[in-house]
Amino acid sequence: MPDDEVPVLIVGGSLVGLTTAMLLGHHGVPSLAVERHAGTAIHPRAGHFQLRTMELLRQLGLEERVRAKSLETYSATGGIVAVESLAGRELATYVQELNEGVEGFSPTRRVFINQDALEPLLRERALELGATVRNRTEAVAIEQDDDGATVTLRDLDSGDEREVRARYVVAADGSRSPARTRLGIAMRGYGQFSRSITIYFRADCSELLRDRNQGVIYVHNPALRGFFRLDRTGGKGFLVINTVGEDVTQDSAVDVQAGLTEQRALEYLRTAIGTDLPMEIVDIANWQAEANWAERLRDGRVFLAGDAAHVVPPNGGFGGNTGVQDALNLAWKLAAVVRGDAGPDLLDSYEAERLPLIRLTVQQAYTRYATRVVPERGTDGVEPPVPDIELEIGLVMRSAAILGEDGDDGVLHLPPSALDGRPGTRAPHVALGDDHSTLDLFGSRFVVLRPAGDGADDWAPPGASSHVIDDDTFAGVYGLSAGGATLVRPDGVVAWRAREAASRDDISRALATALGASPT
Repeated sequence: MPDDEVPVLIVGGSLVGLTTAMLLGHHGVPSLAVERHAGTAIHPRAGHFQLRTMELLRQLGLEERVRAKSLETYSATGGIVAVESLAGRELATYVQELNEGVEGFSPTRRVFINQDALEPLLRERALELGATVRNRTEAVAIEQDDDGATVTLRDLDSGDEREVRARYVVAADGSRSPARTRLGIAMRGYGQFSRSITIYFRADCSELLRDRNQGVIYVHNPALRGFFRLDRTGGKGFLVINTVGEDVTQDSAVDVQAGLTEQRALEYLRTAIGTDLPMEIVDIANWQAEANWAERLRDGRVFLAGDAAHVVPPNGGFGGNTGVQDALNLAWKLAAVVRGDAGPDLLDSYEAERLPLIRLTVQQAYTRYATRVVPERGTDGVEPPVPDIELEIGLVMRSAAILGEDGDDGVLHLPPSALDGRPGTRAPHVALGDDHSTLDLFGSRFVVLRPAGDGADDWAPPGASSHVIDDDTFAGVYGLSAGGATLVRPDGVVAWRAREAASRDDISRALATALGASPT
């Protein structure tokens, strides 16, 4: 007999696992997250959090705490530039300012915050919402049957094993995902293209930063290529190195780990800084730069999320953000099925909606690596760049749980201003005064939105809430005329829209479809 039972067991208690646990708790479903490490992240890692991630944190009451924590380390207005070295010439500007061009599209803004600073906030909120997190624990086996999964957990300190019964399992156990390997799910994409390193260090680089509006600083010189992330004092940070040597077309150039010693790492760091300063190496991490996605996101009752589902180079900041979007899409669906509000067919929509967008995002991360780090290696397999904001809030999803409209053009992304509130996209932001947004109406249940001036106030069927928006811009932004209505899911995605005429029966049928029932 199992030692314990839980609705959802999450394998992995880092960024994506904690986000999943937090969202499940928000939707009233307890979960158990197990993590083999002793605590949350000890190194900065992911550091650029996009609009969609910040919108989620806003919904869960964490936006201001995250923003305040961010400002302890980074400027709120950092950009992304390339230099010969910190002491040398500036070569290019990739992003002038982190939030340039986002005005009017969201009630929040992007931030730079290190993963080791963010994860404790996520863990604390997940625990507040009813999740359980066990560290120094790994899942060593998952056995599925028609009713659920039995997961064998091992305490890494004592060696003791116990069995936990779960209705569903989320595998958020990293890029080498043992769970994915056991399920026999292959990866597709570009493979591995660099054996990179990250050097965590202390050195007073404040004078070298001058007046640079720095967030990420790429380094291009004959000795190495990579990028710096420095805190706002310029006194500590990390240096990622993707290639060494002048000829980056050689395979040896992308094996930065070969023959690495601390003395060689110091030489790399000194070269990237561009002058001889007192410096201390705190740690060196070896990792593989790759751009791949899982061929499928589900095996029975087990779902892949985060790096278990997709691995990208850090260029563009897509890794952690893409994993958060996995959690946002999956958690409310699991909760709806566990609570009995939806049938299990709803869970088929996770892969249908996420996998095409994951593939797109991995391709775009590779594009940024190829063009910013190793352009000499050519453009074979490099997709044309898509603007960041389209990858954040301009994505288009399709599944049986989204009622599309006639004339669907099949695009996966559009400028936010061109989305027009179409089904399968993030519901648009419309400012409602007092720093409120239409986005603040979403997050807990289905929401029916209608323009003011027509019909009864409450058109919401059971399981949804209804809001009449008395704002001159709302109808145009959401693509509605008088009498029209929009149905928005708990994850903020438009599930259905009637542009001109909607009835309560129409909305009830749309809600049933959005919960996984076959359209009638």
